[in-house]
Amino acid sequence: MTHWTRTLAVAAVAVILMASVGQARQGAAPEAASASGAYAIDGAHSTIGFSVEHLGINMVTGRFNEFSGAVNFDAGDLTKSSVTFSAKAASIDTGVGRRDDHLRSPDFFDVVKYPTLDFASSRIEKKADGTYVAHGNLTMHGVSKPIEIPFSVRGPIKGPGGKARFGVSADLTVDRTAYGISYGAAKSDDGTVAVGANVHVILRLEVVKQDPATKPAG
Repeated sequence: MTHWTRTLAVAAVAVILMASVGQARQGAAPEAASASGAYAIDGAHSTIGFSVEHLGINMVTGRFNEFSGAVNFDAGDLTKSSVTFSAKAASIDTGVGRRDDHLRSPDFFDVVKYPTLDFASSRIEKKADGTYVAHGNLTMHGVSKPIEIPFSVRGPIKGPGGKARFGVSADLTVDRTAYGISYGAAKSDDGTVAVGANVHVILRLEVVKQDPATKPAG
């Protein structure tokens, strides 16, 4: 469903959090410089969640359980930072097996034909108020569209093992029908909608710096 769209947003968030580190404080140049490098999402401490309206009277919540992402952060030149992200559509989880099976079907995400949701950033922007926006393309259900993900960042800190970590928070709304996922979005005769078109995506991500790749000898 559209929920997956938000998951992609999660990738953008990770990128942004890197960006904030580089420019959060002009007086912390050495700290920012040491934060440069490759990062990965820590799935054990991250959540990609969503909520969508049901029958106009309640919100149904869910999450994606399987996802990965890579962030390359350049503290010296934010425009050189980038992020990619991929979520497994079949990992959608609303806590109700029959509903999850329906969401995996051709009515919604069609996970056999479109197994992943993918995001790739094109630009990271810092706003005047100190927040960030990740610009990029989200591909879902065979449709690729530009998307903007506003986010805030906490950190960096030194986590277990002395590795730098950041926390990223993002909340956004995605129109699932723009990606061809329109099941249940039409109004009935009484004006109600079975499943809302707009999906609220909640990204709470933690990323950890990776060790430099070891070059082969010789």
